[in-house]
Amino acid sequence: MDSVTRLLLALVATRPGVRRGLANRVHRDGPAVLGALFDALDQAQQRALRHQAKELELRGVGALVRGVGAYPAVLDQLTDAPAVLFYSGSLDLLRRPSVGVCGSRNASNHGLRTAGACGEIVAAQGVVSVSGYARGVDMAMHIAGLRAGGGTIIVLPEGIDHFRVRRDGIDAVWNDQRTLVVSQFAPTQSWTAGGAMARNSVIAGLGDAFIVIEAGEKGGTLAAGSRALDLGRDVWVMESGGVSAGNRMLLERGAVAVRTREELTACLGGLREARDLSAPRAVTRADRGLFDLEMITSAETLGQGTALD
Repeated sequence: MDSVTRLLLALVATRPGVRRGLANRVHRDGPAVLGALFDALDQAQQRALRHQAKELELRGVGALVRGVGAYPAVLDQLTDAPAVLFYSGSLDLLRRPSVGVCGSRNASNHGLRTAGACGEIVAAQGVVSVSGYARGVDMAMHIAGLRAGGGTIIVLPEGIDHFRVRRDGIDAVWNDQRTLVVSQFAPTQSWTAGGAMARNSVIAGLGDAFIVIEAGEKGGTLAAGSRALDLGRDVWVMESGGVSAGNRMLLERGAVAVRTREELTACLGGLREARDLSAPRAVTRADRGLFDLEMITSAETLGQGTALD
């Protein structure tokens, strides 16, 4: 199946008015379900979708269709995974061990330092980080991982047409070969609270494990951590600076507290063994000089073997 055809099927799957449960039908019956939906459109609608698909391809946007080719196996295991994902960037990242990350938009300075340390450690272990694109923990994790030579996957809560490389620090470290942007929504769809919650399920589903930083007693971070537990993922709660209300709730459900760099490194090593992959290790801080998070927070990350703050 060529790239334009995959984009056509993805556009059909995300058209307004498409019935709920489509993803389950595609999971059960394959992408032919989407082909039938396209064939049912009139000629004008088909021409418009072909034009849109070709424009997306010219912009470097592709589509992953469930049951076809490179759709990520770790996500395909879930019965309610999205039928399609629009993407831009390096698909190679989907073949490497990965860890989902979620945390507060309004993280404390300690939480931002923790996110930066996690991003550095994840990159050094050759593991890909998967997170949203919000301020706070999400952005701190992406910037830190890219600075340390690692790969990162950005999962959008809106259509891929809305994506821009922000000028708040990530633009300085952006690398097209080590980033992948994905969206389960129609390219033009705007942000909604429901979209953000649905996006969190994809973050949890794409990761082989899940990191939580400063979960509140309600909200998206707690919901994402709970979803990861429901999916049977290992959930690691970063606990070097005390136990937040949401963290405590996740720990009571079976999440594991991680307090030091050494503990997180050991957890990540287990991911690589589980995937049975030998992904190349990223350039470490020892190779590059002192790791710097000045675009996130003025405080330095601490050295190897210390707490995660």
